Amino acid sequence: MNNIKTAVLLGFLGALFVGLGFLLGGAQGGLFALGFAVLFNFGMYFFSDKIALKSTKARPVSASELPDVYSIVSSLAQRENIPMPQLYLIDSPQPNAFATGRSPKKAAVAVTTGILDLLDQRELEGVLAHELAHVKNRDVLIATVAATIGAALSFLARMAFWSNLGGRRNNSNGITAIVGIVAMILAPLAAAVIQMAISRSREFEADHDGAESTGSPLALASALRKIAVGTARIPMDVNPAVSQLFIADPLKAFGTRGRRGQLGKMFSTHPSTEERIARLEKQAYGIVS
Repeated sequence: MNNIKTAVLLGFLGALFVGLGFLLGGAQGGLFALGFAVLFNFGMYFFSDKIALKSTKARPVSASELPDVYSIVSSLAQRENIPMPQLYLIDSPQPNAFATGRSPKKAAVAVTTGILDLLDQRELEGVLAHELAHVKNRDVLIATVAATIGAALSFLARMAFWSNLGGRRNNSNGITAIVGIVAMILAPLAAAVIQMAISRSREFEADHDGAESTGSPLALASALRKIAVGTARIPMDVNPAVSQLFIADPLKAFGTRGRRGQLGKMFSTHPSTEERIARLEKQAYGIVS
């Protein structure tokens, strides 16, 4: 169901982008929007991993530097029949981790010093299995497509907005102008909501697949409890554009991303820890929801 939901949301996001282009410039505008999205995605496809690693100040580490992590990741990669990803370390006391890379062959897994100090072996294995699930499911590519279409949509809307301010002052069709401006405002907002929904859907899927890989959903649930406390207390300087890659929201300690309620959930990059744990507990006891 998470995979179906992701496909539907991505399709709707793409249609929204092309639709705005069509609304603003007819068939020519729709084709321009489509070409713009393809160009954006092409660039991000090749450079998103480098951007994410650089923005988090992650440095590559060898097997001798992190032998326990290397051993766990190597074992999980063999089990899932994917290449061994490059390991990175982030010097931060916040317990967190993320995976990036456009394909399993180009994947990287980064962990913070904080998560290595906090979790025991089984909990760390659960987190790393979660990250490898993202790699195997190509979630980084899905997130990149969603993010770049969203960014391109915002750029297109902003460009069209200022163009309309200058070009439609003498337009007698006031209703058309108003509809266009409203669409330009609402389209990026809708894109952000869809992007966040995709991110939450992929987190649930990675939780499920990672726990299935280790055979221990409760170990991952225990890790998520500890990580939730740590991310709420310890801030981490991360670009918001890459925050959705992490297993838990790295900006939670700043107090701007932890609001709940229906509106808060719509704009959250991650599902609530309580809901993730509840699903893992059902998985552990064989309860199908």
